[in-house]
Amino acid sequence: MSYVIKCFECGAEIGNEMLDACPGCGGLLNVEMDLSRMRGRAPSDLCTRPMGVWRYAPFLPVPAEKAVTIQEGGTPLYDCRALAKELGLARLHVKYEGANPTGSFKDRGMTVGVSKAVQLGCKVVGCASTGNTSASLAAYAAKAGLGCVVLLPSGKVALGKLAQAMFYGAKVISIDGNFDDALNVVRQLAREGHLYLLNSINPFRPEGQKTIAFEILDQLELEVPDAIVLPVGNAANIWAVYKGLTEWRELGWIDRMPRLIGVQATGSNPISAAFKAGKEDFVPVDHPETVATAIRIGNPASGRKALKAIYETKGLATEVTDEEILAAQRLLGKREGVGVEPASAASVAGVVRLRQEGLVSRDEKVVCICTGNLLKDPDTVIKNAGQVLRAGASLDEVKRLVLG
Repeated sequence: MSYVIKCFECGAEIGNEMLDACPGCGGLLNVEMDLSRMRGRAPSDLCTRPMGVWRYAPFLPVPAEKAVTIQEGGTPLYDCRALAKELGLARLHVKYEGANPTGSFKDRGMTVGVSKAVQLGCKVVGCASTGNTSASLAAYAAKAGLGCVVLLPSGKVALGKLAQAMFYGAKVISIDGNFDDALNVVRQLAREGHLYLLNSINPFRPEGQKTIAFEILDQLELEVPDAIVLPVGNAANIWAVYKGLTEWRELGWIDRMPRLIGVQATGSNPISAAFKAGKEDFVPVDHPETVATAIRIGNPASGRKALKAIYETKGLATEVTDEEILAAQRLLGKREGVGVEPASAASVAGVVRLRQEGLVSRDEKVVCICTGNLLKDPDTVIKNAGQVLRAGASLDEVKRLVLG
């Protein structure tokens, strides 16, 4: 497992694996894997392991034999033909990350991050979260026998996610503030040595998340799609996908990059706004609001990385309203039988809008990454899924509703 950690901003090499930022300039850190021993090999050489994150161990900064795993990855790639026809697309696939052990893509990064924490001898891990990160970290910390602390913005976390964090035994602290406030506090706790930070600013987390890209390519038999569309909250996932694709292109395993398209909610849109302005940096949104709680983040820690991924692949960023998100969530369920939480549906909503605007063409082959399970946010589903019909316990009354 040969790699170096470098600052994304100034390029300095970092020797301390406990850090979440460059001690010189404060920039985010990036793991650069040594790919030399994979040269001359092929993706088929990885197939000795079942589909999942650790199939790609040669591309990860932790040995497979040291993995803290609960069988994450290996999620379905659905061929959504009915939805593709409705949207006027040649092909549309949905990568359903809700099938991960705790119901979201976060498990990919957490298996690597917690494995690294154990390797480093850490006893307590922690994060700030809008929900999915806390659920995932709590589960993997439990598996590893580590203490776990999660900070959540008060009143801003979907019930299904809060229940998971509590169930797996984390110390859950609700703070009076938003996600960005929670992240600032937990970073200070990490710098004082009270815990090992496992938000996505940890450089090892995106290494696990990049396996989404590897799996998509495996499942498409190395056919590179024209576009991969992702919801964007804290923005590490789109960077991770870009990083994985770049590594396989460097090895010659793929010959081109798909466009990477990031989708945000209109009430939480710093990346979309920056892209529209043609900027490489973004202005934070002070009070982000959206029904899609998982992407309700106004100051995305990996925002500059996300913009680089978008520009380098000739991709784009867009935004969609809460109404468009909820409509896409229902559409995916009713056309394809796939249930996702609202933030996940942002990717589908983005494709709907971009087709209407002509920015995704009819002949494109598109993959939407849907990041979390429907049951992460049952309250929102119930509020927006229509009414439960009521009848007396008689055949006539039920028939009236069934046939009426």
